[in-house]
Amino acid sequence: MSITMFLAGGHKAESSKSSRLGRQLTFSEIQLATQNFDESLVIGRGGFGKVYRGTITHGGSLLEIAIKRLESTSNQGALEFWAEVEMLSKLRHCHLVSLIGYCDDGQEMILVYEYMPHGTFEDHLHKRLSSLPWIRRLKISIGAARGLDYLHTGTGIKHGVIHRDVKSSNILLDYNWEAKISDFGLSKISPINQPSTYVNTLVKGTFGYLDPVYFQTGKLTRKSDVYAFGVVLFEVLCGKRAVDRSLDEDQWGLASWAQDSIKQGRLKQIIDFNMRGIISPKCLKEFSRLAERCVHSHPKHRPTMAEVVVSLKSILALQMKVNSALQPVGLTVFAKKVSMSVFPSNVENSVSLKSLELYLDTIQGDNQIFRRFDFDTISVATDTFSKANTVLLNRYDTMYKGRLQNGQAIAIAETSLSTPSYIKYYMREVSILINFEHENLVKLLGYCIEGTKMFLVYEFTPHASLDRLIFDPMCTLLDWNIRFKIILGVARVLVYLHKHAPVRIIHGDVKPEKILLNESMAPKLSGFGLASPINKTDCMLDNAVHGTLGCIAPGYRRTSHLSTKDDVFSFGVSLLETISGRSTLNQLSKTKHLYEYVWRNWLEGTPMNVVDPRINMDSSLMSTFIEIGLLCVQANAVDRPTMEEVVGMLHSNSSLTLPVAQMRSRMIRKRSECTNSQVDDYDTGEVEESLSDLYPR
Repeated sequence: MSITMFLAGGHKAESSKSSRLGRQLTFSEIQLATQNFDESLVIGRGGFGKVYRGTITHGGSLLEIAIKRLESTSNQGALEFWAEVEMLSKLRHCHLVSLIGYCDDGQEMILVYEYMPHGTFEDHLHKRLSSLPWIRRLKISIGAARGLDYLHTGTGIKHGVIHRDVKSSNILLDYNWEAKISDFGLSKISPINQPSTYVNTLVKGTFGYLDPVYFQTGKLTRKSDVYAFGVVLFEVLCGKRAVDRSLDEDQWGLASWAQDSIKQGRLKQIIDFNMRGIISPKCLKEFSRLAERCVHSHPKHRPTMAEVVVSLKSILALQMKVNSALQPVGLTVFAKKVSMSVFPSNVENSVSLKSLELYLDTIQGDNQIFRRFDFDTISVATDTFSKANTVLLNRYDTMYKGRLQNGQAIAIAETSLSTPSYIKYYMREVSILINFEHENLVKLLGYCIEGTKMFLVYEFTPHASLDRLIFDPMCTLLDWNIRFKIILGVARVLVYLHKHAPVRIIHGDVKPEKILLNESMAPKLSGFGLASPINKTDCMLDNAVHGTLGCIAPGYRRTSHLSTKDDVFSFGVSLLETISGRSTLNQLSKTKHLYEYVWRNWLEGTPMNVVDPRINMDSSLMSTFIEIGLLCVQANAVDRPTMEEVVGMLHSNSSLTLPVAQMRSRMIRKRSECTNSQVDDYDTGEVEESLSDLYPR
């Protein structure tokens, strides 16, 4: 039975385009969401076509989506398109990707899904420089297995679903790293009350994942999905692709290579290099045994997906028990456990260099591998910390660029651990970056301790920090499209920190200096040494005001009460700096301040006086973005938008009308109360107050 006939109750899909299929979008809506299919929004490519990132209004709010557009050259077509629409409109599970809607407009066939910010499992197993840790790999595998088990037996209907194209690239990862099975264009319906039932079908799937029995006989069963999932498990264990040309010349298939290697007693040698020494021996044995059972040559000897779920959960529990036994006593992780602080209150007395070193040696985040580098390795990588490789030098630390022997470019921050406050600052940075994951967060790869110095190893961002480009009058790299990309990326990562992170946090020091730019000019937020956890009131009392003069919100400076709205203020300052090309710090004097200067020009109807002359853009558009910046730097935190609202404003100015009108009314009233040289609540504070007094150390 075809999916279309089954799910549509015996009617053809083309005659059943009703609300039960989800939202039908117009082609113009899709064009608007993707900025007319802008290539910069492409997030993936597959047999169906390109996948774009976009935003639509859904249920009264903005929703990030992934848009898959069928290409005319694709070997897929209407059959696969409607199979996907029908399938995902009928089935619902937390480990299946959600279909938001579709577009069927002439030659255009487009599928619209919920956006998966962490991409595919394949991306992280094979395409990223920083590897997923073992615990995270196990959790993702369990989620994918649960999704497949639901398809096979748990749909609550008389028939199950055989996916027929299980592979790591069809396992998507959401904000919380939960696995979502996707791509149902090749799926088939199969009765669930007869375990041996099969479907005669033209062989389709992906080479390397194809069940040999299905390939030879055309008999498709649920055990064919189990075989493909077994290949995924070997990918998880070995870090190699399903078809890998680096394997033996006559054996490019991962499954057969792994099986032969295990038979020859070489199990430990085939483990992903990043996982060696991390997987407990018993877990390794059980995991490899499960993968072997899944790819058994006889389908009847393969486990069901329900049995796979049980086995994986047992392996995860065992590994976590081993990890807990290794966790050092007396130190808490910022983003995990019960405590909401980085260290106990007596940190100055309890933290020593030795305890820090023990902690760093054993800690592993859920999101990435955190390695200890030996000093010789980073010394060689930086050419003995040569002057030519120095990219940043200040009184707190020195940053070097380098390259590891495997060719990976890295950045190394050298800092002193001479006092407990330094240790606390950098432990906060480490604890956050190894447990948080977002495309606009800088990646921390590892560390090295040599004497009283610590070296933190990060991904390399060749364009350095945003301040070096926007404040350099000779720089021509930043047109408006790139500046907007940077602004939007920073806004999105702040939404993640405030709402979606494992522990919601306030960054506490957002500024262009902390915004690093990678090779594609995508922003990477860094500098988490001042970050603070958010409590139930969205606010905390800081012991002392920290941050950078000119970027600190007036309320926080006066009361020491820190909230997410203070990050919004700092973001607003950064936005105005990015638009104007002017530094807040360079504007400081008794009578001038950057946002005072912007306020005056906005109120006087001359906002283009503020815009960096290197930006060639429509004045009405630039006025809109100036207004967003001014909304963020309002004196009263209650008047400022949330970062989620800021993202919505950046996408559409339709939500700006009322708040801008209210702001204008307040500012005109305040202006009449002020002298010509002062805008109320936006003075620079005590001019003699030095930057060092406000900075973290």
